[in-house]
Amino acid sequence: MAVVLYGQEHLASSTAAHAIRLRLLDGPLDLAWKHSGMTSDFIAEMMVSRFRPPKRIYNQLKQDIGYLANELIENAIKFRIRGEVVVEALAQADCLRLRVSNFVDRETAGRFKQLLRKVTSGDPSELLIRQIEANATATTGNASGLGLLTLMSDYEVQLAWLFQEDDPYDRTRLETYAAMSIPA
Repeated sequence: MAVVLYGQEHLASSTAAHAIRLRLLDGPLDLAWKHSGMTSDFIAEMMVSRFRPPKRIYNQLKQDIGYLANELIENAIKFRIRGEVVVEALAQADCLRLRVSNFVDRETAGRFKQLLRKVTSGDPSELLIRQIEANATATTGNASGLGLLTLMSDYEVQLAWLFQEDDPYDRTRLETYAAMSIPA
């Protein structure tokens, strides 16, 4: 089984023993983007109270956590092959950690690895500006990485992606890790 890691290596070694775990399953509801918004709102509501933020930053913190969770869950739902999406959220003293796991086909994994090489190759703020400019002049839609770059640049989120090829099934397990600092 081949394993490839992009981003902040230390994030992928963290344990989620005390994390809240949600499993989003295919079924009668046909797992879709609309479920990422509801799920991320739920996670934000659950996590923000664990940090006991001052009233002046409560709503902003809830919005930031919701944005982070939504971006990761939405990508997992959008690009996955049929199957579950697992979301784990952990509130630490000064940090929120998320891990989102799903399976993608090999072609999707290859395209995403190419995008990650670009997204992790330089300063996120500069890359974000270049990508916004590129999108403004593009004639076709493409996987731009704007959401990931926004998380890295504007929210200072640390990210890591772990790809594990599952040869017998011709699929790749993708784990996305994120850590967001929480102001005191």
